[in-house]
Amino acid sequence: MRANWIKNMIKTVYGQLEEPPEFSVPPSILLVVAPYHRTITDQLIEGATKTLNKVSAKIDFVEVPGALEIPTAILLASRHFSAFVALGCVIRGETSHYDTVSNESSRAISHLGLQGICIGNGILTVENYDQAEKRANPKVQNKGGDAAMAALQLIKLKTKFGHKTMLYGSY
Repeated sequence: MRANWIKNMIKTVYGQLEEPPEFSVPPSILLVVAPYHRTITDQLIEGATKTLNKVSAKIDFVEVPGALEIPTAILLASRHFSAFVALGCVIRGETSHYDTVSNESSRAISHLGLQGICIGNGILTVENYDQAEKRANPKVQNKGGDAAMAALQLIKLKTKFGHKTMLYGSY
């Protein structure tokens, strides 16, 4: 049992876990989306939703202006959901804005995670649109599905170690 759990956690890190964990009560998940590159984020949403539907998760959805606002939205909603899936796409441009957005959004999400909030980070940080397309496409790399799977694994881990988590119907 323990060996399988560790094996699945390792697979999650590398985006290879095929089946999500089981839940006695469906988790409530908020997708927090920065839709600046709508065609990319729509694919991320599709991948995440397909993964979350496998566990009958209660899925809610909110859009924010940009990737920098995703962590704030998660913090504001943190008492109402089991976990969060952060979805967005930052494509390098001609200025240093890319570095600021990608670094600071990642830093803030990591900070929230260290506070015990379960977050699957599906914010793509890429050099060009083609890279984004490959990573977002549910039939290619499916990074939206990977982010959802990470969120589900974190809920399971949080529950395993005795932390209360918000499940469907508990808010």
